[in-house]
Amino acid sequence: MAKAAGVTDGPLDVLVAGAGYVGLATAVSLKAARPGLRVAIVDAAPANAWEKDPRASAIAAAACRMLERLRCWDDIAPEAQAITDMVITDSRASDPVRPVFLTFQGEVAPGEPFAYMVANKVLNGSLRRRAAALGIDIIEGVAVSSFETGPAVTKVHLADGVSLKTRLLVAADGVKSKLRDMAGIKTVTWEYGQSGIVCTVRHERPHNGRAEEHFFPAGPFATLPLKPDKSGVNRSSIVWSERTEDANRLVAGDELVFEVELEQRFGLKLGEISVEGKPRAWPLGLTLARAFVAPRFALAGDAAHGIHPIAGQGLNLGFKDAAALAETIVEADRLGQDIGGLDVLERYQQWRRFDTVQMGITTDVLNRLFSNDIGPLRQIRDIGLGLVDRMPRMKEFFIRQASGLGGDTPRLLRGEAI
Repeated sequence: MAKAAGVTDGPLDVLVAGAGYVGLATAVSLKAARPGLRVAIVDAAPANAWEKDPRASAIAAAACRMLERLRCWDDIAPEAQAITDMVITDSRASDPVRPVFLTFQGEVAPGEPFAYMVANKVLNGSLRRRAAALGIDIIEGVAVSSFETGPAVTKVHLADGVSLKTRLLVAADGVKSKLRDMAGIKTVTWEYGQSGIVCTVRHERPHNGRAEEHFFPAGPFATLPLKPDKSGVNRSSIVWSERTEDANRLVAGDELVFEVELEQRFGLKLGEISVEGKPRAWPLGLTLARAFVAPRFALAGDAAHGIHPIAGQGLNLGFKDAAALAETIVEADRLGQDIGGLDVLERYQQWRRFDTVQMGITTDVLNRLFSNDIGPLRQIRDIGLGLVDRMPRMKEFFIRQASGLGGDTPRLLRGEAI
């Protein structure tokens, strides 16, 4: 843990609040491109709390290119599981047969999978080691209590009484961002009445890199392939959307009941299954910030947008924020412009706002379309899935979008230097 005293010798150029993937990626991207910038991170979570995260995340091809450019991927690759193909079904949990309506092959280019599954602690650890190598101080276990924006710098007050000055404050402190509230930025928010149950499942037979998404009336149920553990046991990550009342009951109740309900959805195609660790549930909703920037202040990641996990794009949107913000700041710094000036930050907002609003609306519509048991609607969506499955170019388009390579892609996500 870095001491705050180590970063109080004169103003910082950038202070990032939040040492999750987006905050770390933003800081590393900036420092790698402009070593002369003074960059630091402050995080409210206790030191080493990240090491206890049992979850895994889908890392799209574009984010993998970014991590490779930042010299993190070689560290991550041995622990990453490629998603080689994906199948989509639409049925009830009780149905004896689940017809496959849509399949995707898992490459955006020969030898390049459209996504990998990576344990969160592996991803976080790699970014932290790279930050340390670049000389980025991380102040842990201390929250930002308030900040005051001035004409040239922002004064940031930490909960331990230390104050820091920075030309730009970046809030990457999650969907319930306290800094966003401090900045007076409003949000558009609504709840889905669903919670996402996350757990790791062990199974007898190998998954062969296949991901599956089953659309059930209560919400999508995704099975995502993981690397076998050190003893060679086959594993998959489960992201299970369920009505909040039922989700809370399942994770708090008897382990046997949970496994029976899980098995009904997971099936026995991979043999006997067992749950690894304690399942957890998170409420699901949509949160979109009305603005991404203010004078000397920018939002990134879930602080700017929290979306439904139905498309698995939340983390990858955050990496896109980090890459776009870093590119905007680096270009402004090279031109001698004020990196915390609103005219500079507006470029970042214009770049990212439409994309994130579009993804938020898309995931919202998909969740409402598929999380129901209305007969005529089920027939229409199944016909639609079947038609897409017969259109190779349409499937290629969807794969490219899922890989993070669609639209106006920042250089880092193309694997290029800023």
